Amino acid sequence: MTQGRKWHTASVLDNGEVLVVGGVYNSYSQSAELYNPSAGTWRNTSSMVDSRGDHTASVLQDGRVLVTGGFTGAVRLQSAEIYNSTTETWSTTSGMSFNRMYHRAAVLQNGQVLITGGLGTTGCLKSCELYDPLTETWAKTGNMSECRYQHTISVLTNGSVLVTGGQSLSFPISTAELYNPVTGLWTNAMSMTYIRYYHTATILSDGQVLVNGGADSSNSALRTVELFNPLTGTWTMTGNMTYARYQHTTTLLNNGHALTAGGFNTIAMYATVELYDPVTQQWTNPGNLTYGRYSHTASLLSNGRVLIVGGTDPATTLGLRTSELY
Repeated sequence: MTQGRKWHTASVLDNGEVLVVGGVYNSYSQSAELYNPSAGTWRNTSSMVDSRGDHTASVLQDGRVLVTGGFTGAVRLQSAEIYNSTTETWSTTSGMSFNRMYHRAAVLQNGQVLITGGLGTTGCLKSCELYDPLTETWAKTGNMSECRYQHTISVLTNGSVLVTGGQSLSFPISTAELYNPVTGLWTNAMSMTYIRYYHTATILSDGQVLVNGGADSSNSALRTVELFNPLTGTWTMTGNMTYARYQHTTTLLNNGHALTAGGFNTIAMYATVELYDPVTQQWTNPGNLTYGRYSHTASLLSNGRVLIVGGTDPATTLGLRTSELY
């Protein structure tokens, strides 16, 4: 890339290009870049209004990208911006009700964007809100039972939304909750077997949710993996990864396997990669990254390849410029 980045976002646009936004090299950035999979090249596009990292980016149903919240290095942001890939320009849209970083966002089946939790100016948030792309306005919706940040969010095949784990107040949690977009209310789901934050949650081809890795209450990295079955509302353990890791990425491939790359284990940053087979429920190593990295992004391209971008440089802890293809 033109600029090194960690804590950035990466979004696959309708035209197949990948929009990488914000993040940190040695300071928080407002710049954005586009990756062209056909040419294998990067180019700069217009910059955001605000510098930000630890934000969210959501591809709307009309192809625009909504960016919300984040951190500037000094303040947690309430602001939101929209990127138009046709004109390659940013425009501000109405801000959220709360300043948020480490929050999560999901595009619902009705096209609205659900924002959950995060860290606000007063600390951990249980509040949630909905963005309507048609009116470009926000509306409050039901609060979660627990405040949480550094959690995961997944839109299930039935349209409901699962959030898992994260940190709550000053400690990580194992709890999970389900959001009903029709009623706007949350209900408690069965808790995970393990406390985790900075983990990943991936919806498999059969609709189950694969949760792997993360850090526990002692900040130790986890090898453990579990599956949530939306039909029964239960968790079951599945095969452990070879390496304990958090702040990694997990990507569902076109063949139904899940690719986990990089991460951190409190002592070292990983270049290791593991592949989960949902049939055998086992992990294998398909080869390693060229660079050890965590707090990077992974994007499934239209050609089936996975683009790994940026992350933390093991040598300097600055943001990495490098990108790799699986």
